[in-house]
Amino acid sequence: MNFDRVIAVRTNKTVYRDGDKCLKVFGEDYSKADVLNEALNQARVEETGLNIPKILEVTKVENKWVIVSEFIEGKTLARLIEENPDKKDEYLAQFVDLQLLIQSKTCPLLNKLKDKMNRKISQADLTATERYDLHTRLESMPKHNKVCHGDFNPSNIIIATDGTPYILDWSHVTQGNGAADAARTYLLFWLQGDIEGATKYLDMFCEKSHTEKQYVQSWMPIVAASQSVKGNEKEREFLHTWFSVVDYR
Repeated sequence: MNFDRVIAVRTNKTVYRDGDKCLKVFGEDYSKADVLNEALNQARVEETGLNIPKILEVTKVENKWVIVSEFIEGKTLARLIEENPDKKDEYLAQFVDLQLLIQSKTCPLLNKLKDKMNRKISQADLTATERYDLHTRLESMPKHNKVCHGDFNPSNIIIATDGTPYILDWSHVTQGNGAADAARTYLLFWLQGDIEGATKYLDMFCEKSHTEKQYVQSWMPIVAASQSVKGNEKEREFLHTWFSVVDYR
């Protein structure tokens, strides 16, 4: 394996290109269960027929776990938007269509989104009253079984050289309510400082999915709380503002 060409660096993981392969290398202290679960989830999503890089193998190199998958040649949707700002609406429409395509699939063996959110809310730096309120809100939400990406943003979409879109990074995939996944994407736009993009995205998602905007917004405090467990201090501070000030009920 060739680890010379770095594609991306994330907390406790580095992604390399080795010819037609993509190597995701995890830190030595990264949980084996989490690595194997990520590979398993991606393999399960492959079976839905979505365009995603296929898992080739899971191995260890110098005491570090490595997930080896196909490398997709192309540009991310985030880069295309940056290079062609006049086409942003067109790219956002394609972005929403891809998310709805994902949510049209089912994958019964994936972890349930509600279970994951309940665990995260229990770990959040909140008062007992706030956690109870969020758990109660979450339990009242309709139960769905749609495939939910969990980190759906333009940097996780590759447009291949032949124009085919591929969806990357399935480490957070679950099955559950698509509106919760949309709320997560909306907050990701906010975290990146693209407030205009967040608004346009939400409008497009609601129009194309025939979903009431208030319904997606009602998920935002729940999603923000569950996401606040990870991330840097600045992100946690931002997400905390959604717990108390956002109440769309």
